[in-house]
Amino acid sequence: MSANSPAAVIVLAAGEGTRMKSPSLPKVLHTMAGRSLVGHAVAAGRELGPEQLVVVVGHLREKVAAHLAEVDPAVRIAVQQEQRGTGHAVRVALESLAEDGLPVDGTVVVTVGDTPLLTGATLRTLVAEHAARGNGVTVLAAVVPDATGYGRILRDGDGAVAAIVEHADATGEQLAITEINSGVFAFDGKLLAEALAQLGTDNSQGEEYLTDTLEILRAAGHRVGAVVAADHRDILGINDRVQLAQARRILNDRLLERAMRAGVTVVDPATTWLDVEVTYEPDVVLHPNTQLHGATSLGEGAEVGPNCTLTDTSVGAGARVSNATADRAEIGPEASVGPYAYLRPGARLARRAKAGTYVEIKNSELGEGAKVPHLSYIGDAEIGEGSNVGAASVTVNYDGVNKHRTVIGAHCRTGSDNMFVAPVTVGDGAYTAAGSVITNDVPAGALGVARGQQRNIEGWVERRREGTTSARAAAAAREAGSGPAAGPGADVTGTGA
Repeated sequence: MSANSPAAVIVLAAGEGTRMKSPSLPKVLHTMAGRSLVGHAVAAGRELGPEQLVVVVGHLREKVAAHLAEVDPAVRIAVQQEQRGTGHAVRVALESLAEDGLPVDGTVVVTVGDTPLLTGATLRTLVAEHAARGNGVTVLAAVVPDATGYGRILRDGDGAVAAIVEHADATGEQLAITEINSGVFAFDGKLLAEALAQLGTDNSQGEEYLTDTLEILRAAGHRVGAVVAADHRDILGINDRVQLAQARRILNDRLLERAMRAGVTVVDPATTWLDVEVTYEPDVVLHPNTQLHGATSLGEGAEVGPNCTLTDTSVGAGARVSNATADRAEIGPEASVGPYAYLRPGARLARRAKAGTYVEIKNSELGEGAKVPHLSYIGDAEIGEGSNVGAASVTVNYDGVNKHRTVIGAHCRTGSDNMFVAPVTVGDGAYTAAGSVITNDVPAGALGVARGQQRNIEGWVERRREGTTSARAAAAAREAGSGPAAGPGADVTGTGA
């Protein structure tokens, strides 16, 4: 904790958010860019290094508290049993700290749980200005194109903050003001407690407004200051799903700009989406219609897209991923995935490995240079280095109750249309014949063949499919004396690589 760190950050997240039209999900749990709205508020508050971080919950509080326990277990929860206004919510938070023997002595920052674009940098500016000016309270303000719904900041002749009037209580002249209150403040903690004790409910909502503390502190002779956010969009609140989408677009543009300035090529920013925890190294290329979610990481020179969705997936340096979906997978350096591949949790591709067209891999490892080029399912398996799995192959891993593993050794060549009925092992350097159902282990260097003997019934088509085009073609071939012939040395492997 630095010298400028606040004693506490209080996040107000008790409201219902009826305009979201979501009866089972609190507004603050709606998500954008990989975090809930309240998760964004908590993350911004954490950047200040506060002694305590308290979230005030109310509506569907069990869900909100459970979510916070997952994303930031150190968060303290204060319950506002009745939603009686922002001032009452802050008092609940302070009382919660006092009950636990944690009286607040220092700066208290109050934020709200539905402003996901608010950054730690903006909060640091607010706290620094508050300390430098010796204010009793400092308001984070913004000048916005449309102030509808926001409290207006009223200034006196010297430019100081005289009061904040809520939209519902503003006069026509006050509604024309475009400098608005963000709902974010830095207070002197002791002065805040004193002012909260004096709040009344004489307003159109019958609530205790936190903004009324400014007039109380000003009347007591304390300085009330304001810091105008450099980007007015930082304070945008979310009240409905239209605003949620707008904020998501703004945040995504910020994330993409940061990535491009760090050396990432984004071919089409309009169709490329990043979550806040995505990381990348220089010379990454992102093609159109690419979505990177969770803690996805991209190594230097990796190329992803078009049409990719990666979630919590690592992509090694120089790897290429095209038209693919990956969830909790590891793609090694210079590996190749797609087009039209699906990597499920636990899929691990080593250097230069390949998962090709219409390939699905789950809980399996491909060794260095191993290839599954096309039309195959590899589940609960280990494919050794340099091995090639033939087209249309399946590791039959599930017996209806339990999952079993398939092991294919190094430098193997398995035929097309193979079924590997697990548990089964194919030894190093072994081959398997096309069309085989491998139920027993294949020793190293052996050829595994497991298929029925072919039998040809001469004249069957002409007898049983008389009058068809096939029968006419067969008759013409017979009359011409033509027909296939297979020599004794025909290859039975048929890897289809």
